[in-house]
Amino acid sequence: MHFNYDVLVIGSGFGGSVAALRLTEKGYSVGVVESGRRWSPSNLPRSDWDVRRYLWFPRLGMRGMLRMSLLADVFVLSGSGVGGGSVVYANTLYRPLDAYWTDPHWSHITDWKSECAPFYDQAERMLGVDRVPFDTNADEVMKEVARRLDVEDTYHRTDVGVYFGTPGEEVPDPYFGGRGPTRTGCLHCGGCMVGCRHNAKNTLDRNYLYLAEQLGATVHPDREVVDLESLSGGGYLVTATEPGRRRRRETWTAQQIVFAAGALGTQKLMHKLKDGGRLPGVSEALGSLTRTNSEAIVGAMAKRTGVDYSQGVAITSSIHPDAVTHVEPVRYPKGSGATVGLLSALMVDGGGAIPRWLRFVLTAFRHPVRFLRSMTSYRRLAERSIVLLVMQSADNSLRTFLRKTPLGTVLASEQGHGAPNPTWIPHANRAAREAADIIDGIPVGSVFEAVFDIPTTAHIIGGCPIGDTPATGVIDPYHRVYGHEGLHVCDGSAITANLGVNPALSITAMTERAMSMWPVKGEPDPRPPIGTTYRPVVPVPPSRPAVPAGAAAAWRIPSTLDQD
Repeated sequence: MHFNYDVLVIGSGFGGSVAALRLTEKGYSVGVVESGRRWSPSNLPRSDWDVRRYLWFPRLGMRGMLRMSLLADVFVLSGSGVGGGSVVYANTLYRPLDAYWTDPHWSHITDWKSECAPFYDQAERMLGVDRVPFDTNADEVMKEVARRLDVEDTYHRTDVGVYFGTPGEEVPDPYFGGRGPTRTGCLHCGGCMVGCRHNAKNTLDRNYLYLAEQLGATVHPDREVVDLESLSGGGYLVTATEPGRRRRRETWTAQQIVFAAGALGTQKLMHKLKDGGRLPGVSEALGSLTRTNSEAIVGAMAKRTGVDYSQGVAITSSIHPDAVTHVEPVRYPKGSGATVGLLSALMVDGGGAIPRWLRFVLTAFRHPVRFLRSMTSYRRLAERSIVLLVMQSADNSLRTFLRKTPLGTVLASEQGHGAPNPTWIPHANRAAREAADIIDGIPVGSVFEAVFDIPTTAHIIGGCPIGDTPATGVIDPYHRVYGHEGLHVCDGSAITANLGVNPALSITAMTERAMSMWPVKGEPDPRPPIGTTYRPVVPVPPSRPAVPAGAAAAWRIPSTLDQD
């Protein structure tokens, strides 16, 4: 039969965009289905108060870039749009902490750190990673927090996907030998997480996905995949609808499918297909090892507006209170404040015999002025706030599944393998209190933590873990779905352990590795059959590389893998 595409990629984030480019380079016809819209400087929100263009609630007519999802055990912030989370993320591109590589669930399969190293190099070149070249007012606060925590020597500036250059100066593509869009030197406006209006942020629609489209990949925005069916002669029929308008349906056929809808999107779709009989025999590990990056989001609000903490890029520095904990200052641009203001509440610690909500109420009664300020004082909030993003590489997880409710079927969660997912992190709260003391402010945490004892994460990962058998993983070490020829997973759901850092670079590198082992269209597949013992595979060069060999981000065959 005739297929619309050789490969259909569901999602256009850090996994989907990489898959689209690398497979197009190898001669496959590629379609990309993305539930979000296309963004450009002309239609980006100017601040997070423009909720219609900032928040994603399509049934309410909001088609923005920030999704909010509440599960039983975690409140999740994630991205939406062509380019996935790169449109709204904080540009931060770190390699994982050491504990990630030695997690017992997958460390026995191969020497992941050595095998993935060249693909991290490649991802850094493609994403234009650079180190922040300046300190900000928030960084000076972080230095003092580090000194008070006795970890001053751990302070360092952030590796980010931003073109700095000369602020405001537009230059020809410096990355892809003239084949990419122009860049403009970063203006240090802090607007990264409401969408960069100045072409300084290296979002995926300006590198991987841009190059894929130049080679012929087709992107279908505003389409959410709702069904997938195996065809009798091989291949798959995929059905999508316009978000919020379920009656408008569109279908495609493809020989192979790459799930890349983000950890929540991919899990929810695969659970739905499994429960509906579309994925018979898929691993019972589906939904297991769902990770929150062991994360907490806290912060400090200054009482006065004398110092501006909104200048810089979204994240400019890091400190490490211990070997598994990582703290970053985060900012929004001037004029913003909805995200910080509406999701924050007076800080209260967790644990102990007194319920968290009651402790919050008692704290509010003891400090009524501080409570009212934390809940109602939005004036110049971005300028006088420092958000602290705290991550850990600890071994804890959730398990997800579908649950029927009066409002429909939703993705639900429960505690999973390892220690319970933390509802608060002592290092996080202490760092926030120290920062508040330094800036003469109020320490705050997530309202979901304070009232419901539910942590907040901006980096949900896992749920389709890599395993050496179907009993231990949904996908094999080549990212192929066990029991289903032609299905693959390449997004945050394939990240099998807590990273302790922002996950974007790892998703990119892991997908680079998976795509490197695909054959050129029409050539023999060098990967062993699904279900056999893992062995390293020599990367297969593309038949029509998108980037000239002499360009800064040129495709290179990794040299550290066994060439035998």
